[in-house]
Amino acid sequence: MDDRSIQTGGSEHLPPPVARSGSGDAPLADPRALTILATEHWSLLSARSLVYNEAFARTGMFLTFLSASLVALALLGQAMGFDRDFLVLAAVILGFDVFIGFATLGRVASASNDDLRCIAGMNRIRHAYLEIGPGLEPYFITSRYDDLRGILATYGEPTGEHPSLFLGFVHALTTTDGMLNMITTGIASVLGAVVALLIGAAPNVAIVVGIGTFLVLLVVMSVVGFRNFSRFGARLGPRFPTPPAGPGPVSPRGR
Repeated sequence: MDDRSIQTGGSEHLPPPVARSGSGDAPLADPRALTILATEHWSLLSARSLVYNEAFARTGMFLTFLSASLVALALLGQAMGFDRDFLVLAAVILGFDVFIGFATLGRVASASNDDLRCIAGMNRIRHAYLEIGPGLEPYFITSRYDDLRGILATYGEPTGEHPSLFLGFVHALTTTDGMLNMITTGIASVLGAVVALLIGAAPNVAIVVGIGTFLVLLVVMSVVGFRNFSRFGARLGPRFPTPPAGPGPVSPRGR
């Protein structure tokens, strides 16, 4: 009688064991890791492109509407003689401009947060690249740290390397959010002067009201913007924060 190996019914249907090239302890040792990281990197780049397009489109829509409304006010002023009826109409139109301006500012600020989140993701992926190839570090000019300071260093902002409240405020005024804030606040100040004229204030008083409105709103919106920025940084949950700065200037890689 021939000797034959006897197999159980369950073992006949078991799949052959598959060798795994990576493990949970060393995910970057998996040869597929670099391809996956590169794919995610390109996905984040595409997301940033969409964010930029939306921010520019929203800003362009607001500026187009603002230009059209100001031209319409100029034509109406010549036709109506800049009387009280014109002031009422100007207050309504400027109020609508202010509403659209702040709505646009809110959406652009949200888009900016999305862009910062993508930057954090790419910094994190860049950190993985340097774990795979540590010798490539001298060739990177952007940060590999995914905290707020690392994001600012990737942007090349002055607050990324040497944190300063004053430099941060000055730089914020040059951003899209900052310019939208300035424009909308300026429109609101004109609206305040128009309302002052409507309630019977003298022109000099109306000018003071307009300047005061501009300064108050500028301070309030700046404080709100910095608080939102700080809260966003606290919600990031960085996995690879920038190490403490040692003596000398801090590079984008924190050394």
